[in-house]
Amino acid sequence: MKHIGIVDTTFARFDMAASAIDEIQQDSSHHKIIRYTVPGVKDLPVACKKCIEEQDCKIVIALGMPGSQTIDKQCAHEASMGLIQVQLLTNTHIIEVFVHEDEAKDEKELAWLADKRTREHALNAINLLFHQKRLIKHAGKGLRQGFSDVGSVK
Repeated sequence: MKHIGIVDTTFARFDMAASAIDEIQQDSSHHKIIRYTVPGVKDLPVACKKCIEEQDCKIVIALGMPGSQTIDKQCAHEASMGLIQVQLLTNTHIIEVFVHEDEAKDEKELAWLADKRTREHALNAINLLFHQKRLIKHAGKGLRQGFSDVGSVK
């Protein structure tokens, strides 16, 4: 049984982890989900590292919802850099799923986007962990998580 880490934040305005857990439970039964909640996006890297090193997670989904202010975008960038470092240090995939508040025109669309992007990335995590070759057929297709795919260039 493989462990899947799901790390989320209290700063988010939508329970993205609930969407990820629901999607993963629908798709696979060969796993144990480890949920770890932290205050904000800059806390995600160490939480992901703890999931990998202390809970034996084979993949982690890092969920965050940065605000629309300049400082929020800077914090998201710093968190992203930290997540990349943890991936390299642990040789483990971390699927970063950030939904910025200013990506949506209103709260209804923000909730829809957070749910959809999280679920689509949860499936990416399942594919990376259990069915990596499924991703090959989608290479170069311009797939996006959340909003519409952009398609391939010919």
